[in-house]
Amino acid sequence: MTATLTTPPPAAAVPVKRRMPVWARSMIIAGIAVLLLSISGYVAEAPDLTSSGAFGAALRLAVPIGLAGLGGLYSERAGVVNIGLEGMMTMGTWFAGWAGWHWGPWAAIAFGALGGAMGALLHAVATVTFGVNHIVSGVAINILAVGFTRYLAEEVFVGVSGASASLSPPVDGTLPKFSMPILSGGWGTPDVLGWFEKQDWFFVSDIAGLLKGLTSDLSAATIIAILLVPFTAYLLWRTAFGLRLRSCGEKPAAADSLGVNVYRMKYIAVVISGALAGFGGATLVLEAGRFREGQTANRGFLGLAAMIFGNWRPGGTAAGAGLFGYASALELRSAESVRALLLFAALLLGLGALWFGYRKKFRTTIWFGVAAAATFLAYLSKPLWVWDQWLYEKPLEIDTRIVFMTPYLVTLLVLAFASQRLRMPAADGVVWRKGEAT
Repeated sequence: MTATLTTPPPAAAVPVKRRMPVWARSMIIAGIAVLLLSISGYVAEAPDLTSSGAFGAALRLAVPIGLAGLGGLYSERAGVVNIGLEGMMTMGTWFAGWAGWHWGPWAAIAFGALGGAMGALLHAVATVTFGVNHIVSGVAINILAVGFTRYLAEEVFVGVSGASASLSPPVDGTLPKFSMPILSGGWGTPDVLGWFEKQDWFFVSDIAGLLKGLTSDLSAATIIAILLVPFTAYLLWRTAFGLRLRSCGEKPAAADSLGVNVYRMKYIAVVISGALAGFGGATLVLEAGRFREGQTANRGFLGLAAMIFGNWRPGGTAAGAGLFGYASALELRSAESVRALLLFAALLLGLGALWFGYRKKFRTTIWFGVAAAATFLAYLSKPLWVWDQWLYEKPLEIDTRIVFMTPYLVTLLVLAFASQRLRMPAADGVVWRKGEAT
């Protein structure tokens, strides 16, 4: 009796669904955002919403936030939570002001990064070597930085002409600035984007205003900060160093078993984190021309929020910093622009409700729909947030408390809605000791 062997028929090939490249998705999202801004600016009669001046100001304000966010990215990818970014930025501002006073703007950048790295080294000693809770150590750094810089300012700046305990002498010189040739009129070439922006064509002029704002009057520090984003992406995701660093934040015991010096990698990551935050503080000093007490104005915390919004990735961090910088820029532009931003938020939330409804996530759809309706009502209800304008027919004048809250309200909304897709490093914030299996 013989058995007949039969081979099973080959399984049907499962079609592979190709995902759209990241750069293509980013371009589509950016285009939709600019289109919604165009509609909001047109309906609310706020042309400044998409002007090159607004986008240029947004870029300048986003740079220190983005540098702090990149700093937090290095630290947290290695498993160390860095709440102390604000304090490290504060130390960077003092050292940048002192060095810039003596040796100019490039020295301000170098010493600002050094000052931030010093604060980060203290954070690394406390968390990595002594196992102090990361949050407690970061809060302590923030408190110490304020007192330390005040002490240094009183010792160094008091008695100097034009300076005080809260103000340094002016920085000696400025960094060179660059505008893109042909597109933005650099090197005496035609200003093509500027011409398109002046035509006041719907959407086309808005795109031109965006590109002109991002390609004109860029300081050397801004260009360096922009280049650090792709450099960080390459370093952390395309090199052996980056793999070792990220493994310390995901599974330090496994990294240790493969010969990675986990303590050393954490130290390196935290010091880089502080240096970048200090660099961000130095850009604030160079923008203002001198050190001022309280100059960071919570930008370190905004950088941390941008990093979380960006899902612990460089590109997302830069996008989050740009969003917060844009909200801060509108705060400085006009009341009409801030009001138009409410309409933009309502349209964006409504679009989000449609998207989640399409994906059959009905609970999220309801929340987005309610938020969109509430935001739209806030846009329509001028008497509720325009001081005395409705009762006394005065010109549009928004209560300054609403204006100053705008960046922080945007931060809360962004983090609330972005929390559904976030994934932090598995061992982020975990106090690890060599030999432990966690």
